[in-house]
Amino acid sequence: MVIALASGAVTLSTGEALGGLAQWWRGEYSQAGVIVGQIRLPRVLLAALVGAILATSGAAMQGLFRNPLADPSLIGVTAGASLGASVVIVLVGASLQGITAVTAVSLGAFVGGLLAVLLVYRLAASEAGTSVATMLLAGIAITALAGALGNLLEFHADSESLRRISLWRMGGLDGANSQRLLFATAICLLVLGALPVFARRLNALLLGESEARYLGIDVEFTKRTLIVIVAIGVGACVALAGTIAFVGLVVPHIMRMLVGPDHRGLLPASALAGAALLVVADNLARVVMAPTELPVGIVTAIVGVPFFISLLRQRSHYGMQ
Repeated sequence: MVIALASGAVTLSTGEALGGLAQWWRGEYSQAGVIVGQIRLPRVLLAALVGAILATSGAAMQGLFRNPLADPSLIGVTAGASLGASVVIVLVGASLQGITAVTAVSLGAFVGGLLAVLLVYRLAASEAGTSVATMLLAGIAITALAGALGNLLEFHADSESLRRISLWRMGGLDGANSQRLLFATAICLLVLGALPVFARRLNALLLGESEARYLGIDVEFTKRTLIVIVAIGVGACVALAGTIAFVGLVVPHIMRMLVGPDHRGLLPASALAGAALLVVADNLARVVMAPTELPVGIVTAIVGVPFFISLLRQRSHYGMQ
């Protein structure tokens, strides 16, 4: 995070960055203080919070689905949020400008993600309980439906709206400000405070739902609560930063290889690693083609895909399951 504060279109030394941050904190608005305190600090902190939420949510989903290759987007929240944002951009984007437009798009994404998860859950719920397999299939179906509706909107959108949709879907943290940071902090406290409470229950679910019930776990309550928490967390992240791929998939997978499958250690480890990964990715997005900034979602995909493939090849080489 300190390196990220010093990096950007205007390169500062670590000492200059920390000195500028101290000056900005005291109300002395020097050039370094304004750059670090008002522009870079909110962005770095937002990257850390979003990365922690996505990675922890991914670890919880992998435990719930009992699949180390599961991803939060499996329950449809990412696709629903993308559709919600696209609807707002196409319908009212031209009439809104500045922070009002950003807020409206974020609200549309958040609502769209929650509605998608609610629909998935209703499709998977029955008198016998909530089937994880049915929830997975419903999530795939809703994701496909949201993608089709999003493509339909893009087909009828004008050039300006189409470009805004494309840039938003690539993911970016350039809209970081104090209001977004405050919202992300509240969501992060909710996710990082609530999910570790279910660590022992997730450990029991790794044995299977029947075995977890024999151990006294309220499986249905656990599944409902986890889905709601993850939907709120991931929906908020998509609303704040657009679609950022691979953080919720790669980070829990790597941490599981390092610290083991026990969710008491896996969840906090994933939060720290997710925060670090997204801060590094956003730093690369700002400096690789400076002063032009790449969308951070592109960076996480470019870095994440080869690294993830190498991990899978390594696991296959050593005969690991």
